[in-house]
Amino acid sequence: MILNALYDYYHRSGDLPQKGMELKEIGFLIVIDKEGRFLRFEDRRIDNKQAQKFLVKKHIGRTSALAANHLYDNSGYVFGYSDKGDVMAQYQTFKDKVNEIFEANPDNADIAAVQKFYQQEQPDILEQMQNDPLWPDIEKNLNKKYSTFSFQIDGDTEIVAAKRELMGEDETQPTGDGQVCIVSGKKGNVVETTTATMIPGSQATAKLVSFQVSSGYDSYGKSKGGNAPISEDAEFAYTTALNHLLETNSRNKFMIGTRTFVFWASKNDEAGQKAEESIFTMFGFNEQDDDPNKNVEQVRKVFLSIYSGAIRTTNDDKFYILGLAPNAARIAVVYWAEIPLKEFAGTICKHFSDMEVTDTRLEKKPYMSLRNILSAVTLGGKVADATPNLPDAIVKSIFQGIPYPQTLFASCIRRIRAESGDKDKNAVHITRAAIIKAYLNRINNNQNIKVMLDKENTNQGYLCGRLFAVLDKIQEEANNQHTIRERYMNSASSTPAAVFSTILNLSNHHVENLKSDGRKIYFEKLKQEIFSKIDADGFKAQLDLQDQGRFFIGYYQQRQDFFTKNEENNNEE
Repeated sequence: MILNALYDYYHRSGDLPQKGMELKEIGFLIVIDKEGRFLRFEDRRIDNKQAQKFLVKKHIGRTSALAANHLYDNSGYVFGYSDKGDVMAQYQTFKDKVNEIFEANPDNADIAAVQKFYQQEQPDILEQMQNDPLWPDIEKNLNKKYSTFSFQIDGDTEIVAAKRELMGEDETQPTGDGQVCIVSGKKGNVVETTTATMIPGSQATAKLVSFQVSSGYDSYGKSKGGNAPISEDAEFAYTTALNHLLETNSRNKFMIGTRTFVFWASKNDEAGQKAEESIFTMFGFNEQDDDPNKNVEQVRKVFLSIYSGAIRTTNDDKFYILGLAPNAARIAVVYWAEIPLKEFAGTICKHFSDMEVTDTRLEKKPYMSLRNILSAVTLGGKVADATPNLPDAIVKSIFQGIPYPQTLFASCIRRIRAESGDKDKNAVHITRAAIIKAYLNRINNNQNIKVMLDKENTNQGYLCGRLFAVLDKIQEEANNQHTIRERYMNSASSTPAAVFSTILNLSNHHVENLKSDGRKIYFEKLKQEIFSKIDADGFKAQLDLQDQGRFFIGYYQQRQDFFTKNEENNNEE
């Protein structure tokens, strides 16, 4: 199913390289004249992580055997220099490849110039190169992904490796009439091994599909690709599609820890394009983003439009999500989902609904990005410090509509406890309240916590949180302090019976310092309204972890209620 979806993506894209070709990052060009003399290096890097891409012949899948690419390769092959030992055998292999291409195209001036370049002695060539101003930078970056070299004739605008007339026979036609391909269902020549599709953290030779030899998987005299026949055409299509989705600047992928997720819609229509862009906005964050919630409200609107039918879809429209992780010499599939697009939109809308809580900030942004969620449960807000596998679990919860991970909820409670005694921090802020609400609602379908303050909620943890917020507000208005919150919040949220008598007595003194009788009456009525719902036996001796979460959401919602514009009862002066 995965290979078939990637195969279909290749054919629906329309702008990906044809069979036998690929877009290759080439960081440095060797500029020569028509007589093959070295003139200079040319830097084609975009930044320190990527370089310009050229449409060239597809690279050779190398193992331990020597094999040269078509007029481009690494420094060991192209000019016999490496920091990893003797590479003269590689250099000779590339030189032989150039001679082979020259013999097939003896009248072509470009390959003739390259062939003349290799008629010189290798030490002489290397000495000229080492005198170039760009050499120190080349030597320093020999092991970078973009450290690939090709040739350009001085005055030409196209590199020699991209010249179509030098690529031999047309490889865009379907191949052969061999076995039936398990991907396309068509007959074709079967590949023995597949092309590398490297992801961050994997080896350069890592593959999505790989075959073993003499490991119990060989049968009926067949080996490697013969056991699961994939045609050359299908293999090229799905590997090209996957490598395209994995590109550095791809807006069809995001990374969570060591996991790489790629996603795509089955159609390139309005719904598909907007869904892809919206998922990237939700999850494709970076640490330099000053506003992790930027445009996330627009994401909600897009998926709501798809789910409601305002943006039209059909039953055949699908959305695909593929999660990959490095695993030795292979790539491990850690997540795969093939979902009707409308159903997927509904699942994303449910996430937004579950995460929504009242927001009294001037610039309201109640819909959280993934970065925002992770920042709320880590020390110092550093996403990189999130508990291992937590980000992955959150993504699965959002995509599948299943309960959020218990680790997320526990981490949120832990961060609130750690910061509640800090007078300079708001421990129970909107993102943490949203996390608590969303977690509890998904695991307790019959006890939904509402978006705003719920005066009908009789949960004892929720009521204790509301009452604590009232006492905190009284102290704030009386003497502009929060010592009750700083000293007693943790114990009040876990063992209310042990501390509420103390803080109620303290609050009685704070009430006396209120400047308005109207405020005294208002707070007294509010306390009585909450007390009327407390169990007859009094405060609970202990609250379990879920009720501790309800304590904090009750505290948050009661505090927010104080700041809403429609505070009719609060205007008693």
